[in-house]
Amino acid sequence: MAGSSEISREQVIALTGRKRASFFQQTRYYFRTKPLGAVGVSLVVFVGLVALFAPLIAPFEYQAQDYDSLLLGPNLTNFFGTDQFGRDIFSRIVAGARISLLVGFSAVIVGTGLGAALGLFSGYLMGKFDAIVQRLVDMWMSFPDLILALTIVAVFGNTLTNVILAIAATIMPRGVRVLRSSTIALRESDYVMAAQAIGATSPRIILRHILPNAVAPFLIIMSSMFGTAILTEAGLSYLGLGVSEPFPSWGRMVTIAAQYAATAPWIVIFPGLAIMLTVMGFAFAGDSLRDIFDPKLRGE
Repeated sequence: MAGSSEISREQVIALTGRKRASFFQQTRYYFRTKPLGAVGVSLVVFVGLVALFAPLIAPFEYQAQDYDSLLLGPNLTNFFGTDQFGRDIFSRIVAGARISLLVGFSAVIVGTGLGAALGLFSGYLMGKFDAIVQRLVDMWMSFPDLILALTIVAVFGNTLTNVILAIAATIMPRGVRVLRSSTIALRESDYVMAAQAIGATSPRIILRHILPNAVAPFLIIMSSMFGTAILTEAGLSYLGLGVSEPFPSWGRMVTIAAQYAATAPWIVIFPGLAIMLTVMGFAFAGDSLRDIFDPKLRGE
Protein backbone atom coordinates (compact mmCIF):
# COMPACT_ATOMS: atom_id res chain seq x y z
CA MET A 1 0.00 0.00 0.00
CA ALA A 2 2.89 2.31 0.69
CA GLY A 3 4.13 1.88 -2.83
CA SER A 4 0.69 2.66 -4.26
CA SER A 5 0.76 6.11 -2.68
CA GLU A 6 3.86 7.09 -4.64
CA ILE A 7 3.33 9.11 -7.83
CA SER A 8 5.55 8.49 -10.82
CA ARG A 9 7.29 11.26 -12.73
CA GLU A 10 4.98 10.70 -15.71
CA GLN A 11 1.95 11.14 -13.46
CA VAL A 12 3.38 14.35 -12.01
CA ILE A 13 3.92 15.74 -15.51
CA ALA A 14 0.41 14.68 -16.49
CA LEU A 15 -1.05 16.40 -13.40
CA THR A 16 0.99 19.58 -13.52
CA GLY A 17 1.00 19.97 -17.28
CA ARG A 18 3.60 19.75 -20.00
CA LYS A 19 7.23 20.53 -19.45
CA ARG A 20 7.87 24.22 -20.08
CA ALA A 21 9.10 24.86 -23.61
CA SER A 22 12.51 26.39 -24.14
CA PHE A 23 12.95 29.99 -25.25
CA PHE A 24 13.84 28.92 -28.80
CA GLN A 25 10.80 26.65 -28.98
CA GLN A 26 8.56 29.48 -27.80
CA THR A 27 10.15 31.87 -30.30
CA ARG A 28 9.63 29.43 -33.16
CA TYR A 29 6.05 28.84 -32.04
CA TYR A 30 5.17 32.53 -31.90
CA PHE A 31 6.83 33.29 -35.20
CA ARG A 32 4.82 30.45 -36.72
CA THR A 33 1.56 31.62 -35.17
CA LYS A 34 2.30 35.33 -35.67
CA PRO A 35 3.25 35.77 -39.32
CA LEU A 36 3.54 39.57 -39.00
CA GLY A 37 6.22 39.07 -36.37
CA ALA A 38 8.12 36.76 -38.71
CA VAL A 39 7.82 39.33 -41.51
CA GLY A 40 9.07 42.07 -39.19
CA VAL A 41 12.08 40.12 -38.00
CA SER A 42 12.88 39.13 -41.59
CA LEU A 43 12.79 42.78 -42.70
CA VAL A 44 15.00 43.87 -39.80
CA VAL A 45 17.52 41.09 -40.48
CA PHE A 46 17.50 41.88 -44.20
CA VAL A 47 18.15 45.60 -43.64
CA GLY A 48 20.86 44.73 -41.11
CA LEU A 49 22.61 42.44 -43.60
CA VAL A 50 22.37 45.10 -46.31
CA ALA A 51 23.97 47.64 -43.96
CA LEU A 52 26.67 45.18 -42.89
CA PHE A 53 27.68 44.20 -46.42
CA ALA A 54 26.94 47.55 -48.07
CA PRO A 55 30.38 47.90 -49.75
CA LEU A 56 29.96 44.49 -51.35
CA ILE A 57 26.35 45.00 -52.43
CA ALA A 58 26.51 48.54 -53.86
CA PRO A 59 27.65 48.44 -57.51
CA PHE A 60 28.88 52.07 -57.44
CA GLU A 61 30.30 54.54 -54.95
CA TYR A 62 27.42 56.41 -53.38
CA GLN A 63 29.11 59.76 -54.18
CA ALA A 64 30.09 58.87 -57.75
CA GLN A 65 28.52 61.29 -60.25
CA ASP A 66 27.90 60.61 -63.93
CA TYR A 67 26.67 63.71 -65.75
CA ASP A 68 25.90 61.63 -68.82
CA SER A 69 23.31 59.66 -66.84
CA LEU A 70 21.16 62.29 -65.17
CA LEU A 71 17.66 61.27 -64.06
CA LEU A 72 17.75 57.87 -65.71
CA GLY A 73 14.87 55.54 -64.89
CA PRO A 74 15.43 52.08 -63.39
CA ASN A 75 17.43 49.86 -65.74
CA LEU A 76 19.74 46.86 -65.67
CA THR A 77 22.77 49.03 -64.80
CA ASN A 78 21.11 51.37 -62.33
CA PHE A 79 18.49 49.20 -60.63
CA PHE A 80 16.68 52.13 -58.99
CA GLY A 81 17.66 54.74 -61.57
CA THR A 82 19.84 57.81 -61.03
CA ASP A 83 19.26 61.17 -59.38
CA GLN A 84 19.72 64.73 -60.62
CA PHE A 85 23.50 64.45 -60.17
CA GLY A 86 23.80 61.12 -61.97
CA ARG A 87 24.37 59.18 -58.74
CA ASP A 88 23.15 55.60 -58.53
CA ILE A 89 20.10 55.57 -56.23
CA PHE A 90 20.44 51.87 -55.39
CA SER A 91 24.01 52.39 -54.16
CA ARG A 92 22.95 55.39 -52.10
CA ILE A 93 20.06 53.52 -50.50
CA VAL A 94 22.34 50.60 -49.62
CA ALA A 95 24.92 52.96 -48.11
CA GLY A 96 22.16 54.92 -46.38
CA ALA A 97 21.05 51.76 -44.55
CA ARG A 98 24.21 52.04 -42.46
CA ILE A 99 23.46 55.64 -41.52
CA SER A 100 19.81 54.99 -40.69
CA LEU A 101 20.55 51.93 -38.55
CA LEU A 102 23.52 53.63 -36.88
CA VAL A 103 21.38 56.62 -35.95
CA GLY A 104 18.46 54.42 -34.88
CA PHE A 105 20.43 51.96 -32.77
CA SER A 106 22.69 54.57 -31.18
CA ALA A 107 19.83 56.92 -30.31
CA VAL A 108 17.70 54.13 -28.86
CA ILE A 109 20.54 52.66 -26.80
CA VAL A 110 21.56 56.06 -25.41
CA GLY A 111 18.01 57.28 -24.85
CA THR A 112 16.55 54.14 -23.31
CA GLY A 113 19.75 53.42 -21.37
CA LEU A 114 19.76 56.80 -19.63
CA GLY A 115 15.99 56.67 -19.20
CA ALA A 116 16.16 53.17 -17.71
CA ALA A 117 18.82 54.16 -15.17
CA LEU A 118 16.87 57.24 -14.11
CA GLY A 119 13.58 55.33 -14.01
CA LEU A 120 15.02 52.53 -11.89
CA PHE A 121 16.39 54.84 -9.20
CA SER A 122 13.34 57.13 -9.36
CA GLY A 123 10.90 54.24 -8.93
CA TYR A 124 12.89 52.59 -6.16
CA LEU A 125 13.83 55.62 -4.07
CA MET A 126 10.49 57.49 -4.52
CA GLY A 127 10.04 60.55 -2.31
CA LYS A 128 11.32 63.98 -3.32
CA PHE A 129 13.79 62.57 -5.84
CA ASP A 130 10.98 60.81 -7.72
CA ALA A 131 8.76 63.89 -7.58
CA ILE A 132 11.49 66.12 -9.06
CA VAL A 133 12.34 63.59 -11.78
CA GLN A 134 8.72 63.12 -12.81
CA ARG A 135 8.05 66.84 -13.02
CA LEU A 136 11.11 67.24 -15.24
CA VAL A 137 9.92 64.33 -17.39
CA ASP A 138 6.47 65.95 -17.68
CA MET A 139 8.09 69.17 -18.88
CA TRP A 140 10.33 67.21 -21.28
CA MET A 141 7.42 65.29 -22.79
CA SER A 142 5.33 68.44 -23.26
CA PHE A 143 7.47 69.27 -26.30
CA PRO A 144 6.66 67.41 -29.55
CA ASP A 145 9.47 65.00 -30.41
CA LEU A 146 10.34 66.51 -33.76
CA ILE A 147 10.29 70.08 -32.41
CA LEU A 148 12.55 69.12 -29.50
CA ALA A 149 15.03 67.31 -31.76
CA LEU A 150 14.87 70.17 -34.25
CA THR A 151 15.70 72.70 -31.54
CA ILE A 152 18.66 70.73 -30.24
CA VAL A 153 20.12 70.20 -33.70
CA ALA A 154 19.55 73.84 -34.67
CA VAL A 155 21.44 75.03 -31.58
CA PHE A 156 24.34 72.58 -31.57
CA GLY A 157 24.67 71.76 -35.29
CA ASN A 158 23.59 68.84 -37.44
CA THR A 159 26.62 66.60 -37.06
CA LEU A 160 26.05 62.85 -36.85
CA THR A 161 26.71 62.83 -33.09
CA ASN A 162 24.38 65.74 -32.42
CA VAL A 163 21.57 64.16 -34.46
CA ILE A 164 21.93 60.93 -32.46
CA LEU A 165 21.88 62.80 -29.13
CA ALA A 166 18.90 64.93 -30.23
CA ILE A 167 16.85 61.83 -31.09
CA ALA A 168 18.00 60.12 -27.88
CA ALA A 169 16.68 63.11 -25.94
CA THR A 170 13.19 62.50 -27.36
CA ILE A 171 13.32 58.81 -26.39
CA MET A 172 14.67 59.14 -22.85
CA PRO A 173 11.42 60.25 -21.11
CA ARG A 174 9.60 57.14 -22.34
CA GLY A 175 12.35 54.94 -20.91
CA VAL A 176 12.00 56.73 -17.57
CA ARG A 177 8.24 56.19 -17.43
CA VAL A 178 8.29 52.51 -18.46
CA LEU A 179 11.10 51.47 -16.09
CA ARG A 180 9.73 53.54 -13.22
CA SER A 181 6.33 51.83 -13.40
CA SER A 182 7.98 48.39 -13.52
CA THR A 183 10.26 49.26 -10.60
CA ILE A 184 7.36 50.46 -8.44
CA ALA A 185 5.59 47.14 -8.99
CA LEU A 186 8.73 45.09 -8.30
CA ARG A 187 9.88 46.95 -5.19
CA GLU A 188 6.87 45.57 -3.29
CA SER A 189 7.60 41.95 -4.25
CA ASP A 190 8.54 39.37 -1.62
CA TYR A 191 12.10 38.80 -2.81
CA VAL A 192 12.88 42.52 -2.77
CA MET A 193 11.47 42.88 0.74
CA ALA A 194 13.50 39.84 1.81
CA ALA A 195 16.67 41.41 0.38
CA GLN A 196 15.91 44.61 2.30
CA ALA A 197 15.35 42.60 5.48
CA ILE A 198 18.81 41.02 5.33
CA GLY A 199 20.44 44.41 4.84
CA ALA A 200 21.13 44.47 1.10
CA THR A 201 22.07 47.91 -0.20
CA SER A 202 19.82 49.82 -2.60
CA PRO A 203 22.23 49.57 -5.59
CA ARG A 204 22.53 45.81 -5.05
CA ILE A 205 18.76 45.37 -4.89
CA ILE A 206 18.25 47.47 -8.00
CA LEU A 207 20.95 45.71 -10.04
CA ARG A 208 20.52 42.14 -8.80
CA HIS A 209 16.78 41.85 -8.15
CA ILE A 210 14.80 44.59 -9.90
CA LEU A 211 16.71 45.19 -13.14
CA PRO A 212 16.71 41.51 -14.32
CA ASN A 213 12.96 41.35 -13.82
CA ALA A 214 12.41 44.63 -15.68
CA VAL A 215 14.32 43.55 -18.79
CA ALA A 216 11.18 42.52 -20.71
CA PRO A 217 9.52 45.98 -20.77
CA PHE A 218 12.95 47.53 -21.39
CA LEU A 219 13.44 45.39 -24.51
CA ILE A 220 9.93 46.13 -25.67
CA ILE A 221 10.35 49.90 -25.39
CA MET A 222 13.68 49.61 -27.21
CA SER A 223 12.18 47.68 -30.10
CA SER A 224 9.27 50.08 -30.42
CA MET A 225 11.58 53.12 -30.45
CA PHE A 226 13.80 51.97 -33.34
CA GLY A 227 11.22 52.86 -35.95
CA THR A 228 10.47 56.16 -34.19
CA ALA A 229 14.18 57.09 -34.20
CA ILE A 230 14.51 56.36 -37.93
CA LEU A 231 11.38 58.40 -38.69
CA THR A 232 12.63 61.29 -36.56
CA GLU A 233 15.96 61.29 -38.41
CA ALA A 234 14.09 61.25 -41.72
CA GLY A 235 11.96 64.16 -40.54
CA LEU A 236 15.04 66.15 -39.51
CA SER A 237 16.66 65.42 -42.86
CA TYR A 238 13.50 66.47 -44.68
CA LEU A 239 13.69 69.82 -42.87
CA GLY A 240 17.37 70.16 -43.76
CA LEU A 241 18.73 69.54 -40.24
CA GLY A 242 19.37 65.80 -40.35
CA VAL A 243 22.65 64.02 -41.03
CA SER A 244 24.64 66.31 -43.29
CA GLU A 245 26.57 65.43 -46.43
CA PRO A 246 28.57 63.47 -47.44
CA PHE A 247 26.64 60.81 -45.51
CA PRO A 248 23.73 59.42 -47.57
CA SER A 249 20.56 59.64 -45.51
CA TRP A 250 17.24 58.23 -46.69
CA GLY A 251 15.40 61.29 -45.37
CA ARG A 252 17.80 63.68 -47.10
CA MET A 253 17.45 61.72 -50.35
CA VAL A 254 13.67 62.24 -50.22
CA THR A 255 14.14 65.95 -49.44
CA ILE A 256 16.57 66.67 -52.25
CA ALA A 257 14.48 64.71 -54.77
CA ALA A 258 11.11 66.22 -53.81
CA GLN A 259 11.25 68.79 -56.60
CA TYR A 260 11.72 65.99 -59.16
CA ALA A 261 8.83 63.85 -57.86
CA ALA A 262 6.64 64.63 -60.88
CA THR A 263 9.24 64.08 -63.60
CA ALA A 264 11.39 61.37 -61.96
CA PRO A 265 9.24 59.70 -59.27
CA TRP A 266 11.71 56.85 -58.70
CA ILE A 267 14.03 59.28 -56.88
CA VAL A 268 11.41 59.67 -54.13
CA ILE A 269 9.72 56.27 -54.27
CA PHE A 270 12.70 54.02 -53.52
CA PRO A 271 14.12 55.92 -50.50
CA GLY A 272 10.55 56.26 -49.20
CA LEU A 273 10.03 52.50 -49.54
CA ALA A 274 13.29 51.86 -47.67
CA ILE A 275 12.10 54.01 -44.76
CA MET A 276 8.62 52.45 -44.78
CA LEU A 277 9.82 48.83 -44.85
CA THR A 278 12.43 49.38 -42.13
CA VAL A 279 10.00 51.13 -39.78
CA MET A 280 7.34 48.49 -40.51
CA GLY A 281 9.82 45.71 -39.75
CA PHE A 282 10.74 47.16 -36.36
CA ALA A 283 7.06 47.74 -35.52
CA PHE A 284 6.05 44.16 -36.35
CA ALA A 285 9.10 42.71 -34.58
CA GLY A 286 8.36 44.82 -31.48
CA ASP A 287 4.78 43.57 -31.30
CA SER A 288 5.95 39.95 -31.44
CA LEU A 289 8.62 40.61 -28.84
CA ARG A 290 5.95 42.02 -26.53
CA ASP A 291 3.80 38.93 -27.01
CA ILE A 292 6.75 36.64 -26.25
CA PHE A 293 7.77 38.37 -23.03
CA ASP A 294 4.32 39.25 -21.67
CA PRO A 295 2.87 36.20 -19.80
CA LYS A 296 -0.67 37.64 -20.02
CA LEU A 297 -0.47 37.63 -23.81
CA ARG A 298 1.08 34.15 -23.74
CA GLY A 299 -1.89 32.89 -21.78
CA GLU A 300 0.22 31.71 -18.82
